[in-house]
Amino acid sequence: MAAKQTDKDAVKNPDTAADAPDFADIAGMSYEQARTELIGVVQGLENPEAPLEDTMQLWDRGEALAGHCQKILDAAAAKLAARQAESA
Repeated sequence: MAAKQTDKDAVKNPDTAADAPDFADIAGMSYEQARTELIGVVQGLENPEAPLEDTMQLWDRGEALAGHCQKILDAAAAKLAARQAESA
């Protein structure tokens, strides 16, 4: 039987929060699309007048976008390394 999740647990591990945002749309984005949106997220986070809740949602989306960009860059680096190894 799984232990009941508390609010403190959700803060420590937001991926398990019942209200965790769904960013499935990010998975289909190209690097350029995700990077462009991430730039907009950063600009939104720099707004000192933004409500805290909006800022937290932007932060979560930014984290997801940054992770997606990093995954694409890692895959590109691995592909280049494999090609270099083949040609050596």
